[in-house]
Amino acid sequence: MKCLKAHEAAELVNDGDLIVTGGFVGSCCPEALTIALEKRFLKTGHPKKLTLMYAAAQGDGKAKGADHFAHEGMTKRVIGGHWNLSPALGKMAIDNKIEAYNLPQGTLSQLFRDIAGKRIGTITHVGLNTFIDPRIQGGKLNDVTKEDIVEVINIKGEERLLYNSFPIDICFIRGSFADEKGNITLEREVASLECTSIAQATKNSGGIVIVQVEKIVESGSLDPRLVKIPGIYVDGIVVAEPEEHEQCFDCGFESARTGETRISVNSVEKAPLNQRKVIARRAAMELEPDTAVNLGIGIPEVIAVVANEEGIGEYMTLTVEAGPIGGIPEGGLAFGASINPESILDQAYQFDFYDGGGLDLAFLGLAQTDKEGNINVSKFGPRIAGCGGFINITQNAKKVFFCGTFTAGGLKVDIKDGKLQILQEGKAKKFIDKVEQITFSGEYARKIKQPVMYITERAVFELREDGVYLIEIAPGVDLKKDILDLMDFEPKMDGQPKIMDERIFRDESMGLK
Repeated sequence: MKCLKAHEAAELVNDGDLIVTGGFVGSCCPEALTIALEKRFLKTGHPKKLTLMYAAAQGDGKAKGADHFAHEGMTKRVIGGHWNLSPALGKMAIDNKIEAYNLPQGTLSQLFRDIAGKRIGTITHVGLNTFIDPRIQGGKLNDVTKEDIVEVINIKGEERLLYNSFPIDICFIRGSFADEKGNITLEREVASLECTSIAQATKNSGGIVIVQVEKIVESGSLDPRLVKIPGIYVDGIVVAEPEEHEQCFDCGFESARTGETRISVNSVEKAPLNQRKVIARRAAMELEPDTAVNLGIGIPEVIAVVANEEGIGEYMTLTVEAGPIGGIPEGGLAFGASINPESILDQAYQFDFYDGGGLDLAFLGLAQTDKEGNINVSKFGPRIAGCGGFINITQNAKKVFFCGTFTAGGLKVDIKDGKLQILQEGKAKKFIDKVEQITFSGEYARKIKQPVMYITERAVFELREDGVYLIEIAPGVDLKKDILDLMDFEPKMDGQPKIMDERIFRDESMGLK
């Protein structure tokens, strides 16, 4: 093991290498290493024609994280789980400047384990009938992306997808402390992610493992139970400056994210009564005691606030795909972390639990849906968002709820006296004839008989064997004018839809407990 400067580590990356980086949104990103690599390319034109591979989103939506690779000539191909926080890289994909793939985040985290074990790839049902399925798009994001890296196979009479393995030339990952033998701990990180698997996969591919840390300590001083990356895997260590080793982008170290301390969370502010809270309240009515739950970002985050307001926060144990179980998940650039977690698993193990149906309830965003019950949250015209863990989570939860406003772009409502009034309609329809990209497959959900509900501020829909049914409408809205006329398809109905519970539209507590 060598102690290197960041620029020396960057020199180890060769033209044409497949490089893997660790990180989750704004956490665990080896920023010192990727900054040094970007500087080297801008100065020398090397390394060029890289393949970048990563599991979770990495970035701040501006220039950090994966966007350090967003230079013509530097990067030839990107295989990523999420793209939204790397807009420059996304633009290169849209402009056909790079080959671009979007694969499920959880499956990529599991693929690193299979690469480590020299298996041919990851075999799973995850992604069937979505845009990942090679019979639809194969996860390809543009016209210059030709190679199929996902295959449909048949095992024991059942269809599965094979995500092919690739040898890894070099990886940039991150830890907290290293000892003089190169053993690495991660106790100050918000999650362990797939650092162990990436290091193993790279080492067993004959590649180079570089780890960014806060400091180097004396051999034998690290608790062996905390060592997640043994020194036998590590080729080089870079001690980063504090500004390039933030716990999360643009935030200080918080020990309650790592379980080192606990903080009081009793003083949660009451959410204002608006369309977001209306949706969250209707969703909270589906909560059940003793359930494992995943809440997506955006409106689903408000469900936790509502549950605490109603005194049913203890009904659910919240989980985050990055690995935390229990506690309160954070949002923004700290998404992936939880305050006061009870456990933090490696990301691949969290997704094993998700993929096997361990989640009782999942509440995710609703960006576009169509007459087949498909959902798109991953691509909108010139913007690539990416699927992240959405496919793993929604395809496998015992019950899934998609939560979002009925229209998008400027919607204004008035909520009072137990009724909803539409003051200004959103510019964009969300219930359309055919989604732009299938991130969730209604066909697959029907095949496995998965309960699926679509919750908006004015209407609730349910997916059944023969289509999408409108089952509830808000008090105060007009069925034809405010709902049916704003849909590109006609939902099925069992007579007149039920009126949503008026308590949802009043400021006082609903009394759910």
